[in-house]
Amino acid sequence: MDQSRHILHFIDGEFTAAADASHFTKYSPVDGRPLAKIAEAGRADIAAAVAAARSAMRGEWGKLSIERRVDLLYGVADEITRRFDDFVAAEMADTGQPAHVIEQVFIPRGAANFKIFADVVKNVAAESFRMATPDGRGALNYAIRNPKGVIGVISPWNAPFLLMTWKVGPALACGNAVVVKPSEETPLTATLLGEVMNTVGIPKGVYNVVNGFGPNAAGEFLTRHPGVDAITFTGETRTGTAIMKAAAEGMRDVSFELGGKNAGIVFADCHFDAAVDGIFRSVFLNTGQVCLGTERVYVERPIFERFVAALKTRAEAVRYGRPEDHASTYGPLISQEHRDKVLSYYRKAIDEGATLVTGGGVPDMPAELAGGSWVQPTIWTGLPETAAVVREEIFGPCCHIRPFDSEDEVIDLANANDYGLATTIWTDNLSRAHRVAERVEVGVTWVNSWFLRDLRTPFGGSKQSGIGREGGVHSLEFYTETRNVCIKL
Repeated sequence: MDQSRHILHFIDGEFTAAADASHFTKYSPVDGRPLAKIAEAGRADIAAAVAAARSAMRGEWGKLSIERRVDLLYGVADEITRRFDDFVAAEMADTGQPAHVIEQVFIPRGAANFKIFADVVKNVAAESFRMATPDGRGALNYAIRNPKGVIGVISPWNAPFLLMTWKVGPALACGNAVVVKPSEETPLTATLLGEVMNTVGIPKGVYNVVNGFGPNAAGEFLTRHPGVDAITFTGETRTGTAIMKAAAEGMRDVSFELGGKNAGIVFADCHFDAAVDGIFRSVFLNTGQVCLGTERVYVERPIFERFVAALKTRAEAVRYGRPEDHASTYGPLISQEHRDKVLSYYRKAIDEGATLVTGGGVPDMPAELAGGSWVQPTIWTGLPETAAVVREEIFGPCCHIRPFDSEDEVIDLANANDYGLATTIWTDNLSRAHRVAERVEVGVTWVNSWFLRDLRTPFGGSKQSGIGREGGVHSLEFYTETRNVCIKL
């Protein structure tokens, strides 16, 4: 990547610099070198993007048939696939994650989000009811779904393309226009998608991208703009709280996927090797930077010591390296700032009395990678549930493992947290799987699997992990206004 490269906003179908020429520098998480200068949006840029989106809703886009919209979104998916290598390269540069993760999961799923939600909009019917009337002639009621308008999309840095298109795909399928504010850490794939939109023929103003930061910057300006009709956000609970306050002005709808401190539950009757593999993935995939990842692991006592040893072996076998090296299995954290946060928890765990099983610091890296945001995969045992590293979201490649003795005990442990996003349960007892899954207070439960997603199913968090559900017909509920028409016969 040329460090002199400039990444611009994408507004009304054009790549534009910031109105006041402001910009910031994006650094590589792999080696710390500057990657690009990024245009930084101010209030004028946000206003221009929102105006473009509102104009698109009044113009050609707002008049398109569902069939034509579906065709265009299929074209977007196909063009992403045609430019697959470009998207992989951009995502690797932004995140530093290994090529195989990006090639096998993040980019294919990002493209699929456009086709899947286009199919949902085309195939899911609305309600209709016949009703009696006093004169005996009756009436017909039927529901229609209209686009909500301009959607503010604020997407995170941990899986930037997948999570951005998870919002943009259904928003456009439902006929809305969007203003996307990607994380300041990962602007490249959102910008590249602008090129795809133009190539395919998506009308100007339907898809807009503004770059910048959060509080008192692009993110806040977007969420407070009165021309934004709804806001969808993935990120920290604290930020979600601030956005919800902003959205209260004008009574705008919100859909939030927020923080998590997810529990993994491993029963002694599990398929042991599969459970080790599944928990390894849920703790360490994407260097632990996965909203659905596992930071609390509860293992039934008869297999506790064996499980800790097996997970330690797996963690110590990761291969550090540049993302384009297909031998690499483990990448850096997203930034030096985030590394400092994760390392502060590594220190805090020891201060609180943890037994360090493995990791706990910074790996020895070759000189050319020493400037990157690298940390070791880390496992602890021996802490009480009151410890900070057991209660607070770290969002890094680490977990605490604790033994348990009964179903009731482990359910209480899993639920004793302010968050409720996801859990993964490992058991070969089908009755137990159903019992435990029903009682764990989370939005998504996996049994003998993790990160296995059918995009038609409801997705979202409980407690402080979010508001609302997306996926399949549930996305239609957020991205459209459902109206009733009553016709007297």
